[in-house]
Amino acid sequence: MARADWRSASAYEDLWPLDAPAFAYEFLRRNTEFLSDYARFFRAGRRGATDPAEAEAFAQRWGVRFRSQARSRAVLWTPRTLPSVVTLTKTPDGLADPRLELDSRSLQSILAVDDEDQVVELRGARLRLHREEKVGGAVAVLLPLDQLFDIRAAAALRLWRALTGRTPGPDLGVLTPERRSRLILGLRALDGRLERATYPEIAAVLFDTAPISKRDWISHELRDQTGRIVRLGFSMMRGGYRRLLLHPYRRRV
Repeated sequence: MARADWRSASAYEDLWPLDAPAFAYEFLRRNTEFLSDYARFFRAGRRGATDPAEAEAFAQRWGVRFRSQARSRAVLWTPRTLPSVVTLTKTPDGLADPRLELDSRSLQSILAVDDEDQVVELRGARLRLHREEKVGGAVAVLLPLDQLFDIRAAAALRLWRALTGRTPGPDLGVLTPERRSRLILGLRALDGRLERATYPEIAAVLFDTAPISKRDWISHELRDQTGRIVRLGFSMMRGGYRRLLLHPYRRRV
């Protein structure tokens, strides 16, 4: 996997617009076990031998699905991993008044896609969708009544507003500039360590200081801060990215 030059801040400039799910994938795609599974998955896809059970096991292990090799390598997070994925299903009989169904060409074009998972752009909003089955007629949204209900409901409301011609509203996946800055530092520190850079080398580059000797490093003021940033990078790569996907949910899971 090609990585940016961790010594250059400008090499990471294109990460600034990313939302929380996109940052999560930046960390995941540096995980060697994931890359190994990913390579096997696409080799099987090229041979036309993808086993649905294996594809589902891949999705459960890492939280992502991919479209076929021939079409796209777009990242599609599973609804269980990313609560802002809106799950569409058939409306149960007798639940809704047929006279009040949405009359939306956008909705029909979404339902016409064969893939169960897709990312759509509606009225300036990027929306992640999952379809439980081939849906026709009245459409409903599944909302588990769990601790992430507010995130799920906000995502569903953004979809509804876009389908009805309204402004979708704010994306809960947007990070503060401070959070993005720290995540980018974590990625740079992670990339540095993956290239076998030492902690003093990483500190000198990230904080734009003069080279730090081994002797000075023992009591250097940047030692603890650098250690925290490196640990952040490795923690995110090794599974912490899943917590990032729950943003803005604050409690640990």
